[in-house]
Amino acid sequence: MNSLLDIDLNAAASNGVFFVTQDDIAALHRKAQSTSLRTLSIDLHACTDKASLLRHLDDALHFPASFGGNWDALSDSLRDLSWLGSEGYLLLIMHAETLREADEAEFDIFMGILDEAAESWRAANVPFFACIALPESAADEADA
Repeated sequence: MNSLLDIDLNAAASNGVFFVTQDDIAALHRKAQSTSLRTLSIDLHACTDKASLLRHLDDALHFPASFGGNWDALSDSLRDLSWLGSEGYLLLIMHAETLREADEAEFDIFMGILDEAAESWRAANVPFFACIALPESAADEADA
């Protein structure tokens, strides 16, 4: 696995979804402080299904009141984020193993939506990184 700590967080060409360990989160947060990225921490420790995931994301990202609370609305919102007014975004998603263990299909849909958002932001030349913290054994498995 390439280390996200070696990637230029100002370069939209490097956009993507990255599996990291919980220990990497603090280092990524520190690294982002030297960038113009808006860093958003999202803790999924109690997230076991789609509904709770969408609530956690809404709480952290402050979606507009018009947020529809479904996969399409999440996809649209993650590809917009204009209400946050930033030159780029770093999502630090902690304890993602809770959702992954509870509902792997929903976790996979979420990963796909994040990947689509990263691609959309790359096309717009805006940095967007989603860092998914999993236990080391799970992060290695996810990268395989």
